[in-house]
Amino acid sequence: MSSTSGLRGQAGPNFFKILMRFGPLMFLFALMLVFALLNPNFLNPVNLFNVMRQISITGLIALGMTFVILTAGIDLSVGSLVAFSGMVAAIVAKGGTANTLSLGASAGQGFGWFAALLAAVAVGTLAGGVQGLVITRLKVPPFVVTLGGLTIFRGLTLTLSNGGPISGFDASMRWFGNGMIGPVPVPVIIFALAAMLCHLVLRYTRYGRAVYAVGGNAEAARLSGLRVDRILVSVYLIVGFFSGLAAFVLAARLNSAEAVAGIGYELTVISAVVIGGTSLFGGIGSVGGTVIGAALIGVLVNGLVLNNVSSYTQQVVIGLILIGAVAFDRWLKSRARG
Repeated sequence: MSSTSGLRGQAGPNFFKILMRFGPLMFLFALMLVFALLNPNFLNPVNLFNVMRQISITGLIALGMTFVILTAGIDLSVGSLVAFSGMVAAIVAKGGTANTLSLGASAGQGFGWFAALLAAVAVGTLAGGVQGLVITRLKVPPFVVTLGGLTIFRGLTLTLSNGGPISGFDASMRWFGNGMIGPVPVPVIIFALAAMLCHLVLRYTRYGRAVYAVGGNAEAARLSGLRVDRILVSVYLIVGFFSGLAAFVLAARLNSAEAVAGIGYELTVISAVVIGGTSLFGGIGSVGGTVIGAALIGVLVNGLVLNNVSSYTQQVVIGLILIGAVAFDRWLKSRARG
């Protein structure tokens, strides 16, 4: 009798642990099945590649946000930083703002796509590092610092562009947003390579273990000899880098850098990370989960569009799913422990 009850006690937690690990993936497949039944065009290869291309932009930022949230931090400035980094990249690519409204590429006037890429990632990384230093040196909560960054970077973008777009890049730059390698869009390949690199860093390096340790218990990590403040600054450098990279790809895809770019990306990116199983309290999560979370949101938005659901309703749905994902995650953890 006692052995039977013991087996039952083990079966419960094991089931909940499995659900914690594979729940987002199962939900993703279930969502794809539902949309495929509602609209056969959903499984059209062209549509699926379009979904993957859309995921790649916010997915890149979500990779960086995973590092931040693993340390129990948050970055609300990523959308504005995408706009700012993209505008700087556009100015470098065009050689200034004199030809702001030109829709055609200005041959011989800009500094080329490589300089634009370097400018975007440099601005993003620098901005992330500054925010990390303010958080660690001045002991200001990440929420407050990055909320301030949200308005600062948007204001800087509007100042640089005078509120207007900068458009018309050469073909070599546009290739990073619209090009194909075989049947696969270039942004998808960039996202996939970045995801694999982040996975290797978090899973197999000393730095990755340190990030998890800081998120699990910062004081214990400090007492064990880890330089907690340096690790915290580094994760904001990483999310800044990926925001800059995403800004470059987005500008290349749209053939334009706009002051309104990235609005609402904060919600989408944080939702992708949290829905993918990364705990807002730090120490738990994975890159694979973030990729699934980003895919889930992309599939959800695409499926709603195909079924003529308004963009306003889409925001409501994503917000509800974010709240539900956090609540479900906490419930699963409590059952797994019990």
